[in-house]
Amino acid sequence: MDMRAAIKDLTEEAERQVRDRVWVLTPGDRDLAFQAEAGLRDAVGTSRAQEALPDKDRLERLREALAVLAINLARTHGRLAWFLSGAIAALEPVLHWRALPADGGRTFGTVPSSPEQYTEAENAVRRLQDSLARIALD
Repeated sequence: MDMRAAIKDLTEEAERQVRDRVWVLTPGDRDLAFQAEAGLRDAVGTSRAQEALPDKDRLERLREALAVLAINLARTHGRLAWFLSGAIAALEPVLHWRALPADGGRTFGTVPSSPEQYTEAENAVRRLQDSLARIALD
């Protein structure tokens, strides 16, 4: 399953749980969801802005998005933690990408990624960001 599909499934499930009152967010959950949403927004900008960046910078911003998720995951538990950990798992391929040439050396298993892969990951982060905003406002 690609990142976009994994995030789509994850966000639909989370929104359904909130809508069906299976997941009742606490004020702390809402605050953390807003913080995560804002961090993702800062990390990954608009499509146009991201596509204008060099690959190295695009990868850096995607890693920043993963860091935002990890930091917020460390500060919560329960369903919000499960949701954030699912998002991290879905975006895990980003951790295997590199933007710099290997110059004949070993790369610790990293691989170059294509512009399409960057776009897919960025769009997945934006969908996650939108979902966090909806969840926090519900």
